[in-house]
Amino acid sequence: MTVNEASTRSPSTRSLASHGSSAPDAPQSPGSPAADGSAVGSLALGRAAQELDLKRGELDLAVQLGHIRTTPGASGGPPRIDRQEVDRLCRAEGFPDALRERVRTVGTVEGARRIAISPARFTRLARTGHFIPIRFYLNRYRAVVWLYLAEELSEFALAHPTLLSGRTPPALRTMLDTGQDRRARNWRGRRLGLLLRRTEDAWERAAAIASVLDPVTVAEVVPDPYERSHLRVLRPELVPGRPESQAGREVVERLLLADHPDEILWHRVSLAQALREARDLRPAPRPAAKTDAECGGEAVPRRPRLMPVRRSPPGRGLLRRLRIRRAGPVG
Repeated sequence: MTVNEASTRSPSTRSLASHGSSAPDAPQSPGSPAADGSAVGSLALGRAAQELDLKRGELDLAVQLGHIRTTPGASGGPPRIDRQEVDRLCRAEGFPDALRERVRTVGTVEGARRIAISPARFTRLARTGHFIPIRFYLNRYRAVVWLYLAEELSEFALAHPTLLSGRTPPALRTMLDTGQDRRARNWRGRRLGLLLRRTEDAWERAAAIASVLDPVTVAEVVPDPYERSHLRVLRPELVPGRPESQAGREVVERLLLADHPDEILWHRVSLAQALREARDLRPAPRPAAKTDAECGGEAVPRRPRLMPVRRSPPGRGLLRRLRIRRAGPVG
């Protein structure tokens, strides 16, 4: 599929909270600390999915979209869900079908059937940016299959009935005739927005923005190698897994990186701004300084390692001069 896009936003776009994974919990006695040091009464995401009667992917999406609140895991571990949050969701009206419907995703054929249009018209509206994908995957032919939130499609149909029938507006026909396809760009923008809402840390926000730019562009915006290294460490995963085949990975990599000049410029400016905020907060980590006892315990910067100088074996220069003397003058 073609993935050259320009940016638009659908009125039905939402934001997310956080995302993670963990193994199911072991039983805990009331009032006792959790085995992994986490707060008492919290559940790992896998265990919470079972109690909420959701598939793991559905729970992850509900967390991302902010339908389910999480708490930070102990010692930087995966996020967890409080028992009170699980009980609140279980008591909600229409549980569990109502919650499952909010995170239901559909492809082109099912989405077109849901809003009573043809798959061809659905594709045209998606390519022109009226439907923003929430996920994608590669089928066995390594073609990109975009997924959309079913709830958002229904809302769009109610808000824009004139786009579901009749002739395609001239402006949209012009975009389609020039080969524009905004699905990948809109997915990147949405995914990045969800990641940025998950953290308030300036360095983590800068790393999220850098994740949609190619290494050359990042190096132009971030000339300091230590800052670039720190951003790589904090870089989030835009997709949970990568295809096993090299050809599949190449397709996914093309979807992850900004490829339109306007999009690249926007992210460059955003990254530069995020870096200024991060530097004001704290500098990026650098090689540890060693303590010199002779300097009263003061930190002494580590000297840069120099490349060894190659020296000729002993006697080689003398033998060369003797050969030149024996050969006599030239000419």
